[in-house]
Amino acid sequence: MTDRGTRAGPDPIDWGHARRVARTVAGREPLAESYLGASLAADFSALTTDAEALVAEFTGLRATVPATAALLDRGAWVDANVDSLRRLLGPLTARLGKRLHGGPFAPIARATAAAEMGFLLGFLAKRVLGQYDLLVLEGDESADAPGGSVADAVYYVGPNILAIEKRYAFRPRDFRLWIALHEVTHRAQFNGVPWMRAHYLSLVEQMLSLVDPDPFVIFRALGNAADELRAGRNPLDQGGLVALFATTEQRAVLDQVQALMSLLEGHGNYVMSVLGQEHVAGEERMARVLSARRRRTGLGAQIHKLLGFDAKMRQYEVGERFVRAVVDAGGPAALDHAWSDPSALPTLAELDAPDAWLARVRPWAPLADHG
Repeated sequence: MTDRGTRAGPDPIDWGHARRVARTVAGREPLAESYLGASLAADFSALTTDAEALVAEFTGLRATVPATAALLDRGAWVDANVDSLRRLLGPLTARLGKRLHGGPFAPIARATAAAEMGFLLGFLAKRVLGQYDLLVLEGDESADAPGGSVADAVYYVGPNILAIEKRYAFRPRDFRLWIALHEVTHRAQFNGVPWMRAHYLSLVEQMLSLVDPDPFVIFRALGNAADELRAGRNPLDQGGLVALFATTEQRAVLDQVQALMSLLEGHGNYVMSVLGQEHVAGEERMARVLSARRRRTGLGAQIHKLLGFDAKMRQYEVGERFVRAVVDAGGPAALDHAWSDPSALPTLAELDAPDAWLARVRPWAPLADHG
């Protein structure tokens, strides 16, 4: 069967194979067919609406269109993210496909890339609880794909949520609201800040446009990694494989992407925490459990480092520290400066120096004016 949306030219990733591998790796959660899941769809529909109202009131970020909750199983989450990744990587894979077209190793490379992509998505599908997919837009050809992308929706992966609720005896209504608060905050960031979506996508496009689809780049990157190891540094510490293959020019863009994502993730965690303490029974224990869940040991930790998930975790931590420091120094309204213009976003260096960021974006106001 032809994978939906296949382009006429060669594609260096067999997306159909990637989808199948991901679904196999993701497996099925035994609770997926449980009666416990009967309330999920109705709960998340109502709780997403509740969470959106709370987030809008607290942050001042208001989307023009109400959020839609989409309850997915692992396979449907895989389908949605295959659609999104294919769309996101399209310009890069088109260039890479031209480079590989007709080469003797093209079929092997295509299958290998698909297997790697499938493994990554399948691994994530077993762990993700919620997601806002900003890459799916109204009118997109894949937005009505069966079991796939849903336009401008907040995704909830039902089987994974049920498993966590059962394992830790969380009260379903509270845990589900807590998750909804975080994901709806991300939607508010991209819908309530008029320029945010376009700015984020432009950074990603810049990053991809700078990637040299030359296989020899891989060998050079591996050589650089060996030099880093000889110098006593782990080359995967600053972003996994993405950073490993980045050139100097790419790293400048990557720094902007990481700084932005740290702010957004940290802000999401901050809002989730503050509103959760007020509206979610057991929020403190939920936060402890999910923080420990991110900090895996053994083989899991090495996989996380390889894929750059440790950098993702640092985004939560660094970003949340920054947001809390800004609020402590300048009051809740001080963070609004970050949403005023792309030039006002904090840099990576400023995330560790919130006073310096405050001094830059509002030099007319003393840092202690809100105590």
